[in-house]
Amino acid sequence: MSVFQTYLQLGFLHICTPRAADHLTFLLALCAPYVLADWRRVLALVTSFTVGHSLTLALATLGVVAFNPAVIEALIPITIMVTALLNLRSANSRVLRPRAPVVIAAAPNALALGFGLIHGLGFSNYLRALLGANSRPIKELLAFNVGVELGQVLIVSVILLAGAVLLRGLGVARRDWLLTTSGAALGIATVLLLQQMWP
Repeated sequence: MSVFQTYLQLGFLHICTPRAADHLTFLLALCAPYVLADWRRVLALVTSFTVGHSLTLALATLGVVAFNPAVIEALIPITIMVTALLNLRSANSRVLRPRAPVVIAAAPNALALGFGLIHGLGFSNYLRALLGANSRPIKELLAFNVGVELGQVLIVSVILLAGAVLLRGLGVARRDWLLTTSGAALGIATVLLLQQMWP
């Protein structure tokens, strides 16, 4: 297996594992307000998140920026909590499904971008531990990032498909789906934050 394939696989497995509960929960909260027909909106949000975490993942891995790992590990659950709380607030709105074109959805995309910056720093801890003394790991960085994105696409697809089955197939109310998924994300994030504060 080539170096690129190795780090591609590592990036994919880093996101598609129960050990990535924080990132998986964030994706759940991010997708909760949307249904399968909204895939373009979800793609725009995930792309914004990707831009953010790709930037900080590269900068931190290459040693351009420095940060306190403990602070980042605490901030990641907070990003989930904020996203979930915004979802819960929108559950009282008449129209849960956004109808505006993607280009108008600047605020959610900006939020996803900002939260992506934080999550990218979290990814960098793991990647730097793998790289060791490799000081300019451009190929490894690219492969790992692509692997993470493939994992994210898979997780987002599963969430949207699960929502479609429950909403269309079983007749679950849209509001109930939003409240349940966002409430679950909020609960998990709260536990993760408490674990960071009192290990």
